[in-house]
Amino acid sequence: MQPVQFPFVEVSGSPRERGHQYGAAVSARVRRGVEHYVGQFAAYGLDGRAIHGHVQSYLPRIRAYDPAFIDEMQGIAEGAGVDFEAIVLLNARTELLHEARTASKLERAKEEPDGCTGVVVLPEASASGRLVHALNWDWKAECASTSVIVRIRRDDGPDVLTFTEAGALARAGMNEAGVAITANYIESDRDFEKPGVPLALVRRKVLQSAGYAEAIGVIVSTETLTSNNLLLSHRDGVAIDFECAPCETFPIYPENGVLVHANHWTSQAAIAKYKDMGVLTTPDSLYRDHRVRALLNAKVGKLTTADVVDALRDDFGSPWGVCRPPRPNLYGALTATVAMLVMDPSAGVMEVTPLPALNRESTTYRLSGEPAMAA
Repeated sequence: MQPVQFPFVEVSGSPRERGHQYGAAVSARVRRGVEHYVGQFAAYGLDGRAIHGHVQSYLPRIRAYDPAFIDEMQGIAEGAGVDFEAIVLLNARTELLHEARTASKLERAKEEPDGCTGVVVLPEASASGRLVHALNWDWKAECASTSVIVRIRRDDGPDVLTFTEAGALARAGMNEAGVAITANYIESDRDFEKPGVPLALVRRKVLQSAGYAEAIGVIVSTETLTSNNLLLSHRDGVAIDFECAPCETFPIYPENGVLVHANHWTSQAAIAKYKDMGVLTTPDSLYRDHRVRALLNAKVGKLTTADVVDALRDDFGSPWGVCRPPRPNLYGALTATVAMLVMDPSAGVMEVTPLPALNRESTTYRLSGEPAMAA
């Protein structure tokens, strides 16, 4: 699999206009992503009518959460030349795939979850005196050809720079107000018990926040269908990790100026209330978390961006390491570390490396100025 740098899109105007520009610019990637997930639905024996039913059930809660998201998704669909429901599917694929598996009533192996190892280095622990926020995103290797970087020029709030699957509103990124966010898969025995907001839309809402307190408010007040871990930082040197169950959150603070999170619950309060189901499919999380933290702690006070990159390239336990080459999982799906993101919110810079286990060439994307510059 030959790594290709992710395309950059800049959009502006109303939500509908922004969406149209986005969809038109990367229509081939949007369509490829739609085909991938529709194919997964088909594997569960569900046709277009069944997909329609699942998607329609999500629209009222999305509209209540933020009606502008509906407008933006409609614009993406128009620009990309796909059905609106396909764009809703992309933005709620975690939730909809679970419902599809349940509705199919087929004895099928569980899908590989989004993996991910997230890192924040606070200014006091870094050589530059600036915060570093980074992520390895582990998911389907095919998503290396369906992901994009979007810069959103907003008239009603801070500009946003996000890495995401084409057609989705956000996955990880930062905004003009200094807020940055990444996410990690975690799972509990209380997931999918009641309706909630799709995870991608929560992350986009965070990235629209005008300040850190507002961003925290979005996280702690939004009820979701499933658990998720959110690493939230601010360029002025603050970071909190939130282990989020569907209806409550558990904050975790940096130690030694470093925060690291993989795919298992670590809050003792959370562990006392919820059974960790995700570690059953991501047992390597237990050492990925420890490996990265140990590598970073050895250089606290002198940590550079290169040190963070080196830690996220750790290959202990390969192919089940921190940095994963494309390989079939236990159920035959091809998975990999799809991208490595390293953000400097003070400079408004995001450096992204596609398929980092195979590739060392990255591209630098900016919140302002030139859209992208080869590193």
